Amino acid sequence: MTDEAVEFSATQQEPGDGSPGAVAAFPYDRMTVERFREAFPRARWRDDLGAWFVPGTRAERRLTTWMGREWSGVLAYADQRGRDAFAFEPISSPYLELDDGFVVRTPYSRTAIAELKEIPWARWDPAIKAWRVPFRSFEELNRHWPAIEDAARRAEPEERRKRAESHKASPEQADKRMEATERRRHRYPVPEDALPPLDRVLMTHAGCVVFVAITGELAEPADTARFYPGVSADSAGLIWAAWRRPSHAELVKTWPSRTPPNPSDLARGWWQPEIEILRKERRAAASLERAQATRRSKAPKQPASEQGHRE
Repeated sequence: MTDEAVEFSATQQEPGDGSPGAVAAFPYDRMTVERFREAFPRARWRDDLGAWFVPGTRAERRLTTWMGREWSGVLAYADQRGRDAFAFEPISSPYLELDDGFVVRTPYSRTAIAELKEIPWARWDPAIKAWRVPFRSFEELNRHWPAIEDAARRAEPEERRKRAESHKASPEQADKRMEATERRRHRYPVPEDALPPLDRVLMTHAGCVVFVAITGELAEPADTARFYPGVSADSAGLIWAAWRRPSHAELVKTWPSRTPPNPSDLARGWWQPEIEILRKERRAAASLERAQATRRSKAPKQPASEQGHRE
């Protein structure tokens, strides 16, 4: 796309009253507006269009001719003004270079990209793998630069590594790792006097599961209090039960409960799932099984072993 197509546009349009005319859109500049008003004294600003409306049946042709004549002078003036502003108040940064305009080169950062997209005429140059910003956009570049530079610094590999290490060392992350380790054990505390049925889809505080065995091993109070605070037992103790995630077919066959779990069900730790829970679990299970099937289909096939050998 040429600069002319980006900078100026003139389109034939009729306002609400049906009178003919054309709409002129161009970047704001006081001198350009003054010359435009001199050339088109009947033009008026339209807030609803965010542009100038020039009445007349030949308005579009007149606007196109005027824009072509004014274009080079407007760009040259805007670039010179931006160049002078930069010379008066330069930006000193390792992420900014000069090369017939500004070249912004930063580590990948979605925040920096979003800020650059807000700058008029800024564009990505794949040849140099950097953003180009013309001098005429210096004012907007200067306004967005603190956010761009801060995002670029945070995106540096060393800063990312420091944040990752700090995150890993945080108490919250340590708790999450311990919870993940506990989930991988595939165990769940159940009251000794209220054992769940095996091989049935049940809802628990850990989600929908299928209990496959009652180990009989006593659950440590410290572990149950930390990882399973919703499960409690009155007189009887808690023992561990082994579980697995149900398949999509098992979830489809499960009959939902018509009533939500009562407090005693929640304290027991397992109950019959409701239809909303089953629908959510079915969607998740179907998505997981599709992903697994896709991975299996893309996996390289093992060569078939020889069925015999020649005599």
